[in-house]
Amino acid sequence: MSVQDFALAAEVAARRRLGATVALTALVVLLVLISLGIGPVRLSPLTVIAALFGGGSDVAQVIVREIRLPRTILAFAIGGILGLSGAALQGLLRNPLASPSLFGAPQAAAFGAVLVIALGLADVRSFALPVAAIIAAFGSVFALLAIAGRNAGLLILILSGLAISSVAGAATALVMNLSSNPFVALETAFWLLGSLEDRSFQHVMIALPFIVAGAVILLSQASSFRALTVGEEAAQSLGVDVARLRLFVISGVALGVGGAVAVTGTIGFIGLVAPHLMRPVIGHDPARLLVPSALAGSALLLAADIAVRVIPSTSDIKVGVLTSIIGVPFFLYLIMRERRVLGGGVA
Repeated sequence: MSVQDFALAAEVAARRRLGATVALTALVVLLVLISLGIGPVRLSPLTVIAALFGGGSDVAQVIVREIRLPRTILAFAIGGILGLSGAALQGLLRNPLASPSLFGAPQAAAFGAVLVIALGLADVRSFALPVAAIIAAFGSVFALLAIAGRNAGLLILILSGLAISSVAGAATALVMNLSSNPFVALETAFWLLGSLEDRSFQHVMIALPFIVAGAVILLSQASSFRALTVGEEAAQSLGVDVARLRLFVISGVALGVGGAVAVTGTIGFIGLVAPHLMRPVIGHDPARLLVPSALAGSALLLAADIAVRVIPSTSDIKVGVLTSIIGVPFFLYLIMRERRVLGGGVA
């Protein structure tokens, strides 16, 4: 391939990435408007836009700005940080099955949140809740990297993540069994299912600072992810401090996932699915994949939250249940696609 052909191919790829990002941003905006309009009282997109900027009826303004806007902000932010965390972990470990949920981070964060409630140290509207969740999420990702090792294969990562998730789930069940407070059991069930229902701006203020901090940390490491694609030793020769990068990624994932779990509970598989949806369009460069994966995560969680409100049911379906129903078959498909690597032989 000549230099001109290479430059032309690079330009076409850049235009495709830009077009995909713009289209994804437009989709997220559309889903935000639909989310603000969906509910017992249906509102048109024009009514929603007017209510957001202080126009329309007083009733519409209350519905959009006070009741539905916090839920929509959380769906956008939490979906975004889950997608971004998945892309960052996949870039760090150079592994297509890496994601916060598979590593036990949401389950561990849920345990941390439930534990401080059971001990009477915090209630559901306290800032102690995300702090406990962040500490537990940090511990789970750190433990996985320590157990699996730096160059772990897919099978070791899956088994290590399963072990950590199982321990976190068992610890959460133990808290339920030992607690004499029925409120703890109710909150534990809430965190295990995952929900965006009845969220207020107080929940937004609890979660958003941690999510934004986690996102800033992960995005700041974009160039290091690109260098890491050639291997840790080569990346170090290019000036990348791999140990520092690993610590930054763990911290960013823990902050984002911990803050998210503290107000919505465990919502799985967004971090696994979003980067895979973007990779065929954006390419395999982990640095370029971060922002599109975040947008894809926001779109997925917004769409799931809209779906749970329109699916006919006698009771409210939890959004975490829906994401798991979608995510588990996708995860099984990825395992089948990677089974040659997992099995170390012919598929």
